[in-house]
Amino acid sequence: MLRHMGWTEAADLIVQATEKTLGQKVVTYAFARLMEGATEVKCSEFGQALIGNM
Repeated sequence: MLRHMGWTEAADLIVQATEKTLGQKVVTYAFARLMEGATEVKCSEFGQALIGNM
């Protein structure tokens, strides 16, 4: 949606933060049960991890 609105810099920042956070295996329950060695966090904690990786 951000790309559609022309906010490519913001979209890129979110994508990069998401990739980094997932690479650190910090995920919510839905993904933690599918990933070996993952750290399961609450949704709010996942959001904080994303912000921390921006």
